[in-house]
Amino acid sequence: MPNALFPAMAEQWGTASVGLLYAAPSLGAMIAALTSGWASGVRRHGLAITWAAALWGVAIAAFGFTRSLWLALIFLAAAGAADMVSGIFRMAVWNQTIPSSIRGRTAAIEMVSYHTGPSLGNAEAGFAARLFGVRASVVSGGLLCVAGSLVLAMILPKFIAYDSTEGVRRRQLDEALFARAKDAAAE
Repeated sequence: MPNALFPAMAEQWGTASVGLLYAAPSLGAMIAALTSGWASGVRRHGLAITWAAALWGVAIAAFGFTRSLWLALIFLAAAGAADMVSGIFRMAVWNQTIPSSIRGRTAAIEMVSYHTGPSLGNAEAGFAARLFGVRASVVSGGLLCVAGSLVLAMILPKFIAYDSTEGVRRRQLDEALFARAKDAAAE
């Protein structure tokens, strides 16, 4: 989310609108979370993550183009919803594929990426805004996200093909092997 650029974007609608810009993605994320029951029927989690990331990029690019506050809020809410959908499936894949024996270390790595990614993205958005303008920064960031999603889909076919039923089976097998090894070590 190009949060660092919200104050500059809000200048066209009045400074009071900046709070609405910050709130809109959270509203979209909350709506997506509250209506996420449909996600249990999705088996191709990698594909769902890729689509959600690409939709996030489309929504951000559209936000960058709009001159209407209400459309801006709708696009930001859509971006927040797409981000939540991506998060739902990322956590599902994480829970299905990470063995218990390394879960803590992996969680630490995931936490670092979750916290540094948006901050680095905001820094990049600020630099791009200074060089090319605020709108160009927002739009290009969204379009680069779409392009990146497509490129990753091409170079990571196993991720796109990931089937959650296979992931659950692998996880159950891994847990059983881990429990046996633990029991053997205790004897």
